Amino acid sequence: MSPVIQSDVLVVGGGLAGLVTALECLRAGRTVALVDRDSRERLGGLARWAFGGMALVGTPLQARMKIPDTPERALADWVRFGELKSTDVLPLAWARYYVEHSRREVYGWLASHGLKFLPAVNWVERGRHGDGNSLPRYHVLWGTSRLLALTMIDAVERAGAGGRIKLFSRTRITGLEFSGGAVNGASAVDEDSGEELRFTAPVVVLAMGGINGGHEETRANWPAGRALPAAMLNGAHPYSDGKLHRLVERLGGRIAGAGEMWNYAAGFPHPQPHFDGHGLSSIPCKSALWLDHRGRRIGPEPLVTGFDTSHLCERVAGLEQPWTWHLLNWRIAARELAISGAEHNQCIRDRQLLQFLKETLFGNHRLVRQLTRESPHFLVDDTLAGLAVKMNALAGGNHVRPEVLQATADAFDANFANGDKLHNDAQIRRILHARQWGPDRLRTCKPAPLQKAGAGPYIAVQMQLVTRKSLGGLVTDLHSRVLGADRQAIPGLYSVGEAAGFGGGGACGKRSLEGTFLPGCILTARAAGRNITRGA
Repeated sequence: MSPVIQSDVLVVGGGLAGLVTALECLRAGRTVALVDRDSRERLGGLARWAFGGMALVGTPLQARMKIPDTPERALADWVRFGELKSTDVLPLAWARYYVEHSRREVYGWLASHGLKFLPAVNWVERGRHGDGNSLPRYHVLWGTSRLLALTMIDAVERAGAGGRIKLFSRTRITGLEFSGGAVNGASAVDEDSGEELRFTAPVVVLAMGGINGGHEETRANWPAGRALPAAMLNGAHPYSDGKLHRLVERLGGRIAGAGEMWNYAAGFPHPQPHFDGHGLSSIPCKSALWLDHRGRRIGPEPLVTGFDTSHLCERVAGLEQPWTWHLLNWRIAARELAISGAEHNQCIRDRQLLQFLKETLFGNHRLVRQLTRESPHFLVDDTLAGLAVKMNALAGGNHVRPEVLQATADAFDANFANGDKLHNDAQIRRILHARQWGPDRLRTCKPAPLQKAGAGPYIAVQMQLVTRKSLGGLVTDLHSRVLGADRQAIPGLYSVGEAAGFGGGGACGKRSLEGTFLPGCILTARAAGRNITRGA
């Protein structure tokens, strides 16, 4: 006979969305069983490893920087960039909810937990043609998302004191129980002991993450008509495998936008991988030349980060080989190189203010040296010819001819032959545009020849597309209730965070304004908590 665990609310998934849902329910006096498939020390999911950037609207920090943002302006940017249509009723409703409530329900709520943001708002995803963020909105948590996850874990443990929270790690949900016209529990298995468990609760909240944590599901969902690379890295959680989505589908729930994903074009294998195929996502240097597998600059429109991540992924996925190269020098790397996530942003993660200021002002040489030691995909040489030899050795084959690599660098450097005002290169124009905003100016080099004296040695980084987040998911209403094919709520069943496409089955549409994911977890979770504790 399987042990039966009873609670008022069963939360499936211990990432940020699951933790916030549990916290809201506990604070309202409910008992909660929180089931997570990962180990206890990894509670918090991807939020524990994320960088902590958030797209927020109308914040005091924006006001201090004289950024005239409004929910109306943010919504216009959101809808245009995500290509949402008038028929996308629920995604549009969640988009509006996000821009109208992120100031109070995310920024203010996090402040009430003692969390702070760096005193600069960054300007990301501007759009290739100015069709993205029309203003800076990207707020960075001081302490990264790791501190956010730990803060939420601590709050849950305190709110659940006295046995009101029951936490089950390394436990996999195998089925949802449905009787009397409602979901009222789940079956599970302890993955360490093999013991079968049964959970009963009048409310079940699915917070298990996205659909595309495994490449089998990713490839199956890849949209027809878009190039699919022969190889990819995985930056999603491997337990976000879509299996629970399919269980809900069999109960009558709907999955929308399974093929819409938020991937990154510039990843490389994690030097100490947490799982098979684990990839790190770099924040590509704006000043690096983005090359194909033969060492030729990708064009005619050069690839430059910070404007349209989705476009970068489509361009990279359509190339002849599944890898590209970033060609830069030490000067560029020290100023611009960054890796997404808490792990490689120690100064922000550990709140080392003086060291952070030093690296911002004088360059992050520590990170560059670390990657040269740890990653075989990060190549350094004093000459371009020597670099070409190393690039070929890594890729296996004579793809990059030294004279081609030299010609690529010479062609770019020719822009500066007559000084720094007579160039006509699309990448340089975008760099100059980015440098007009103060925070970007600090992290972006003034345009200069790649072969500038004293700027070496040269660096080549082999990059691949790395999968990351699901933009689609279970269709939900503004209370985070899962809806069936008849657009009616399935009694007892909620979905939050990435599992619900961050609300409505795909609130971002085809593109994100970036930084919408952590707030999306918080907003959908708090909406679920309110509705559950009202007894609706």
